[in-house]
Amino acid sequence: MTDPTNERKIEHIRAIERDPETDRHGHWFDRILLTNRALPELALDEIDPSTDFLGKRLSFPLLVSSMTGGDHELVRTINTNLAIAAERCQVAMAVGSQRVMFTHPAAEASFALREHAPSTVLIGNVGGVQLNYGFDLDQCRRAVDILAADALYFHLNPLQEAVQPEGDTDFRGIADRIGEVGRQLGVPVLLKEVGAGLSAADIALGLSQGIQYFDLAGSGGTSWSRIEHHRRHDGSDIGLRFQDWGLPTPLALQQAAPFLDRATLIASGGLRDGIDMVKSVILGASLCGMAAPLLQPAMESAEAVVAVIERLRREFITAMFLLGTPDMSALFRNRALIVQER
Repeated sequence: MTDPTNERKIEHIRAIERDPETDRHGHWFDRILLTNRALPELALDEIDPSTDFLGKRLSFPLLVSSMTGGDHELVRTINTNLAIAAERCQVAMAVGSQRVMFTHPAAEASFALREHAPSTVLIGNVGGVQLNYGFDLDQCRRAVDILAADALYFHLNPLQEAVQPEGDTDFRGIADRIGEVGRQLGVPVLLKEVGAGLSAADIALGLSQGIQYFDLAGSGGTSWSRIEHHRRHDGSDIGLRFQDWGLPTPLALQQAAPFLDRATLIASGGLRDGIDMVKSVILGASLCGMAAPLLQPAMESAEAVVAVIERLRREFITAMFLLGTPDMSALFRNRALIVQER
């Protein structure tokens, strides 16, 4: 008998492969125009894009965002290649939802990645709503332990669950439950949307529970609503109706700005190059997450993933050079570098 949670992972990947419009091509970051320094008074090779996150030094502020996991050769290949590349490039990596390993224990192998990434940041991942469906502290600890994770995402996906054929939609009391787990878990907890954006109210509620890290995951990139549309067989088009629902990532960053004295932000959702990453850092992000540009390379090899990461790093450094910013401290929250927001 097949496990529906395990099979769903492959269905998601196949939907992305078949339908290029699951990437919504929002291009919201194109509305932000940055200054150009014809006299940057810097040498390109002296730019330092490194940054600290969760007590570890990263070569630049890239997070390989959550993609997948499960008992399937393709899934194991994707996660292994991503982990090898993240370690080689010294960037952070977050795994996809680990729920599958509790319904299909063989899936644990796809999350046992520390041997491939012994020193860089690894982040586990469970669905916040699952705390209303039997998940508890022990399972959260198991998710952390199998990955030897530095932190644990609680992903929040009410839109995806609402349009998913078998979605779990009871989100009552989730903030309190996440707070309870976070106070006992032993590693930091991060709140993460999956493509519709965390609002200011969400961040305020998370802060009230002692959570300090927030992955905004705004709209404009991969639409899980559209992906779930491909899994419905009842004639409903609700997944298409809501495929562009949510806060674009630049707007989510702007709305989160008042919390930056207490919160650490991750920008993800619709970032496609190093220039988008630079704009995100200017708007207050400490880390920038990408998934879609890395999925196809991860199906090929670790070397293909490394090539994409190295391209992103070159773009990031070049933008820093053209802004006259020698390091991350000169870039972070420096809104004077923005000349126009359309």
